[in-house]
Amino acid sequence: MDPQLSRTRVARIKLDCLSIPHEIADSLCLCGGVEGLIDRLPPEDLIGRMEERFKAFADPARLKILFLLLTQPLCVCVIKAIVNMADSKLSYHLHILKKAGMIKGEQQGNYIVYHITEEARAFLEQESMHF
Repeated sequence: MDPQLSRTRVARIKLDCLSIPHEIADSLCLCGGVEGLIDRLPPEDLIGRMEERFKAFADPARLKILFLLLTQPLCVCVIKAIVNMADSKLSYHLHILKKAGMIKGEQQGNYIVYHITEEARAFLEQESMHF
């Protein structure tokens, strides 16, 4: 017996336990059933990294900071003056962006100058085209 056909039959049996439309069940069988779908999921560590990045992009204050840094590297004092927020709150947002790999800080004398990463730059430029 063809191994692909055998796998499809096993997947079909497991799908018969679910109450779903026949068209969905048929297409699920072609990809190996529920197990086949599960096998196609990205690894948990990748999902975690993606979650962190999407959370970083999900706040208007952080998006403003990213768009400022898209224009040029800036020190904290300039960012603070533009976004008009308390030091502790700005520090929190910068920490989230750094943790997600969206920005990097570089010590220059008494100042920390923040730069947007290439990954964040590419994402913002691509997403901006959709609006």
